[in-house]
Order: sequence, then structure tokens, then C-alpha cells
Amino acid sequence: MPATHTVLAPATPGGPALDQLEDESGESRIIISRLGAEPISIARRVSADEWRGFLHRDGDAAPPADGGWASHATVMGFYLHRLKGGRTSYRGREIKDGNHGFLRRKVFGPPRFDEASSSLTYTIAPPDYTPSEYPLDVVLELRYILVEPGLLMVEFKFTNRDPAQPAHVSFGMHPGFAVGSLEKAEIKLTEGHYRHHLAPGDFLSGEVREFDQAPYAAAPIDKAALPGSYLFEMPPDAPGTCVLVDPVGGREIKVAMNMCPYLTIWSDGRGQFVCLEPCWGLPDHHDQRPFEEKLGIQTIAPGGSLLESFGIFFEATEPQSEA
Repeated sequence: MPATHTVLAPATPGGPALDQLEDESGESRIIISRLGAEPISIARRVSADEWRGFLHRDGDAAPPADGGWASHATVMGFYLHRLKGGRTSYRGREIKDGNHGFLRRKVFGPPRFDEASSSLTYTIAPPDYTPSEYPLDVVLELRYILVEPGLLMVEFKFTNRDPAQPAHVSFGMHPGFAVGSLEKAEIKLTEGHYRHHLAPGDFLSGEVREFDQAPYAAAPIDKAALPGSYLFEMPPDAPGTCVLVDPVGGREIKVAMNMCPYLTIWSDGRGQFVCLEPCWGLPDHHDQRPFEEKLGIQTIAPGGSLLESFGIFFEATEPQSEA
């Protein structure tokens, strides 16, 4: 499906450039900040002059006035969640970085626009990141595709340019989906056998709780505890889906995991959004392991590539009263 690419705002000393991708029908669009190649808007047209946004603070690139969560849909990599103490050892070399990796702080260059596939591709490679951030020569191509109205595909392609040794990465996305009422919002999972990895204090304890999920039943989470993340290992035998129904805000979202191994569910406790995060990897254990032995770490063969993806279906519905 053809699309149009517009640079909504050029880079300035006060902020990065913003790219808009809109489908040919004019029914759906996304806006990407070149800071972190992060989506700041995913929207559907609901009338001739009105769009409904699906992300927290959708389309607002300014810092939140209330001091709340400042991101929209953080791109995580070349590791995700947390390194214990902000550092780790990778084949004896130290990596030092903050929460979710270095991608969120990097200003990407102009994306490659493909009109025919309705996609934008952002690329990062050395020397865009330093050896202390990640010591190997690995290229990331991050591709956003508006497949059809209301369906956004996100592709991660990592290429290991070292011909002699494998590379290890973990990655994912941290989209915060707006909700009119967290209390009335529904979070559902597809059926299968799940494993819940406990992470008190944001690091894995090694304790795992297993459960069987009925088809599209409510996820076994306590919404009051969402400031502490739920880390779910998806059923290994079929592609999983997580559904968020927001009746008050008039939104329904399906995150199609496409064999992604982990899903993180999180919110900041303010009731304004829910994060449904496809993850290829998990945070450190309290008893930290070397980077290449982290749970869920992904391996790229020498001279090889790793291609993974997930989809976001976003549908506007009739908003309902909170009463």
C-alpha cells in the first residue's frame, strides 16, 4: 500500500526532526522522532478533521508538565530493561549504559523511505555508538511499515559485520498505549502455557511461576502492581497476541508477537497508559551473569543477520462513559 513521507519538523537546537508516514487512503499515520527512532504517534482518522491517537501523550514531543513518564514507545537495544549497576561484562569487556540501552539517546539520520511498501527505515552502526556502549561491529536497520490502515509492522534487522565471531544482542520496543481508564481497560492474552519471570527491584530473582491461559482471557496481573513489571515468557509453539481494550478512550489494540519470546506489561501507576512490550531478552539477574549468558540473549552468527518483527493493530471504537 503506497504512502507519503513528510518531515513535519526539521532538527533544531531544541529538538530532533520528526518524520510522518501516512497511508495512501489517509486513514492511519505514524510520527517518528529521530531521537531514538521512537514513534511518538500512532493514529487513526475518525472523521474528516479528527484523528485518534493510540500512544501516551500521542503526538506531544515536549516533556510532560506533570513530571510523568516522558516516553511514548521507546526502542530498546542493544540490550533491554536494566544492567545491574549500569554495567556488565561482555567477553571480558565492560559495557556501561543506562536503562534500555543506548538507542533511545541516539539521533538517527534521515530514514530511507520506500513508497511502494509504505515504510521508513532507520539505521545505526559504528561509529554512531561507542565501544563502551557495545564493543562489536553490528548494524541495526529498524523498519516501520504501514501494511494497511490500522496495522503497523515493526522490523528489527541486525547484521554482524564481524566474519569471525558471533554477536549477542537483546532488543524490543516499549510502547505505552493511552487508556481513558486503567480500571476499565482490559488486558487479554491468547491461550497457551506461559511462564512469569519474577523481577523484584527490576532484576530477575530466578523464581518463575507458570500458568495456563484460556483463549483471550484476562491476563493474570494486578493493575495496582503495574509499577512493578510483569515479565511473561510467551508460549513457544504458536505466535502470541496481547489485546488491550480501552472502552473509555475508544481504542482497541492488538500486539501480534510473531514468535517474539517475551512480553513485558508495565504502567507507572497513574492510570494514563499501559505498556505492552515485545522483548527479545530479559533484564539482568540480581546475581549478574556475563552479557553473552543473559537470559533470552539473541545470537547472530559471524557475518550473519537476525530479522525479527511484531505487529500493532489499532482500531478506533465508540468511546464509552466512565460511569
